[in-house]
Amino acid sequence: MREYLEGQLKTVWPELRVVARAANGLEALRMIDEEAPDVVFLDIRMPGMTGLDVAARLVDSPKPPHIVFVTAYDQYAVEAFEHSALDYLLKPASLERLEKAVAKLKARLKPAAGEGAAPAAALQALLAQLAAGGSAALAPAPAPAAAPLQWIRATHGDQTRLIPVDEVIYFQSNDKYTSVFLADGESLIRTPISKLREQLDEQKFWQIHRSVIVAAHHVAGTRQDFRGRLMVQLKGRPEQLVVSRNYVDLFRGM
Repeated sequence: MREYLEGQLKTVWPELRVVARAANGLEALRMIDEEAPDVVFLDIRMPGMTGLDVAARLVDSPKPPHIVFVTAYDQYAVEAFEHSALDYLLKPASLERLEKAVAKLKARLKPAAGEGAAPAAALQALLAQLAAGGSAALAPAPAPAAAPLQWIRATHGDQTRLIPVDEVIYFQSNDKYTSVFLADGESLIRTPISKLREQLDEQKFWQIHRSVIVAAHHVAGTRQDFRGRLMVQLKGRPEQLVVSRNYVDLFRGM
């Protein structure tokens, strides 16, 4: 997701220079201290420290950066951000929404008398508003595994692609990799299909074999082959997928 956001930023703010990327809250604090950036895109849910915890540590900095919070969860008192001088983005950020955030940042970064304390004052006001809303607003978000997977980072030839899960037709275990079948071809990911199953929305993706998970809305129907095996037929595709005995009940009545 960091790479996705950076790619989007290159499109809407080509003159922006990314000086550091952090994987967790403690690393973010260290890098902000070392690099003294003008702007920080700060994920609210991070290992070790939340983005709000990091932001609270920055309030007393000599020159706190302008912060754009990034979140996948709307329980983080989005209304508080709406009324704040700071900005926020819901993941995955669209180009249109990112353009608005960048426009606000550019306006704040213009040199003007008396604006030096603005980031700290805005941050203090936001944290106070969130705290006033009760501890629920500051509670950690659910673990990522509890929320259905939305994006997949996959290898396609010599490229790395960020694929929306809704574009996947089916997944198939492929030796050490998992093949991701799309309308425009096949990509590979390293996630085992057993782990992938835990991250997918079970209403949208059905496991039909220990090595195959299919998107429900791409299922056209089923048929039995000459060996008596149940086969899943896909919409607009020639291949048929074998349903193992353990998953036959999924298609009773079809």
